[in-house]
Amino acid sequence: MVMEVEKEKEEVMVTPGEVLGYSSTLIPGKGAYLHNKTIYASLTGRRVIIPPSSDSPDQKRSIVEVTGHKAHGAVPEPGSIVIARVTKVMAKMASADIMCVGTKSVKEKFSGVIRKYVDRQQDVRATEIDKVDMHLSFRHGDIVKALVVSFISDAFSSDALGDILSLGDARAYYLSTAKNELGVVSAESIGGATMVPISYTEMQCPLTGQIEQRKVAKV
Repeated sequence: MVMEVEKEKEEVMVTPGEVLGYSSTLIPGKGAYLHNKTIYASLTGRRVIIPPSSDSPDQKRSIVEVTGHKAHGAVPEPGSIVIARVTKVMAKMASADIMCVGTKSVKEKFSGVIRKYVDRQQDVRATEIDKVDMHLSFRHGDIVKALVVSFISDAFSSDALGDILSLGDARAYYLSTAKNELGVVSAESIGGATMVPISYTEMQCPLTGQIEQRKVAKV
């Protein structure tokens, strides 16, 4: 059965993190996700409302989707695996520029934040979370593989985020490297060489033999 698409009075273009509506009146479809009863866009594109089909068990709520995003390149969304470059490391968090979503490069600017400790959960690693030191887990320029946890709906909701993100980082995501297969995949030593991982917490410079600590991804 072909669903009828409801035409809005004006074409509404949205970007990731913009509010599309609320779960009391809408159901999230493609390019949208639900968080705390609010539906957000996870893609760049056009907001589309699809009325419930005749055989839908929910006749009161329409489906909201975001379409026409393909021309804008890959866009992160909760659950995506991304490759990012660390841009700043602080005591409680690190920021990064997202470069790829899966195997596809992004064409727009997306920022990520890896937090040290959130709601009794660890976004850096899954073990010995009380011993995590952000400066011994990541360094500026490191390439990391991470999981997108959620969109930061208000990047300036805290002073700490305001310190680590700039005004241009309107589309930012919380990232996690807690799983074994996530973490630093490439890093440059102080001596300028690409380091070799020797454990889950250490990488070694092939030129000097010096060992540096990182949260290393299992590859």
